[in-house]
Amino acid sequence: MLAYQITKWGEPLEEREVDTPAPQGTQVLLRVTASGICHSDIHLWDGYFDMGGDVKMRLEDRGMTLPFTMGHEILGEVVALGPDATGVEVGDKRIYFPWIGCGECKVCQRGEELLCPAPRTPGTRYAGGYAEYCIAQHSRYLVPFEGVEETHAATCACSGVTAYSALKKLKHLRAEEHLMIIGAGGVGLAGIGMAKAVVNAKLVVADIDPAKRAAALAAGADMVIDNGDASAVAELMESTGGGVHGVIDFVGAPASSGFAMQTLARGGTIVVVGLFGGAVPLPLATLPLKMMSIIGSYVGTLEEMHELMALVKAGKVKPVPTTPRPLSEAGDAIADLREGKTVGRYVLVN
Repeated sequence: MLAYQITKWGEPLEEREVDTPAPQGTQVLLRVTASGICHSDIHLWDGYFDMGGDVKMRLEDRGMTLPFTMGHEILGEVVALGPDATGVEVGDKRIYFPWIGCGECKVCQRGEELLCPAPRTPGTRYAGGYAEYCIAQHSRYLVPFEGVEETHAATCACSGVTAYSALKKLKHLRAEEHLMIIGAGGVGLAGIGMAKAVVNAKLVVADIDPAKRAAALAAGADMVIDNGDASAVAELMESTGGGVHGVIDFVGAPASSGFAMQTLARGGTIVVVGLFGGAVPLPLATLPLKMMSIIGSYVGTLEEMHELMALVKAGKVKPVPTTPRPLSEAGDAIADLREGKTVGRYVLVN
């Protein structure tokens, strides 16, 4: 089969002929028909995450070896079953929920696979969806999507469930309060498109790109603001009557988190999702004096994935704009994503 792989960190992906995997045990073989390109794939492609202060978390130090096939937003058709696999049949089409653990540790046994110290995520731990075929570890991670367009359904496995899980952490907001989403990229637009189905608050979206602010309004934002403007903090504090009570930072950069801290109302909560990287100075006294909470949110659980798909099927989620690209353009597509050449998501189709 063909796979588009990292062969050198940060260098163009290489088209390579590799063996088609054979499913073992409970595994299921999928013929990949759609695979989303996520912004976190850029960090994998580079081979590190920026931890701030010139500190890099290098993936090769954590066991990732090359060549490697990325892609964790996977949708496909079942073409073969391992000898112990049940629950699906050849010909079924499913989303592959990727955020799975080892299945054996105490964390996994109590149903919290997202916290597993030895995850088995396709596209980050083993070969993913930038290929013609991919192995799913068990049918319980294969999620139906009847009635949902394939390119949208594929993105639900990461950008969708990531946004949904972050929004759930702010369900306590009141109707008269403000929720601010920072970043109207692929994951941010997913959050904007479902925000009012999850959180009962007024929706503000901050982005430095006018095209993305326009997309945010089209997706349901009540107000947009250019957080790169020098007057943005004062403008937002005035228009919200003292600041926003909840923020989801889908960028995760010093500038975006800094803007969140400056515009947060007393008693507010910041949820950091984005992995852009870097560090931000935090006066510790600010936390008690402002009664501020800062929490991290990483993707979502299998239960949340099923909750999200119920909302999608009920028509309560506005789809993120997607641009289909043939699998053969995997390398060009991820390079274009780095350059910010699209609003929404690229999805590889095969």
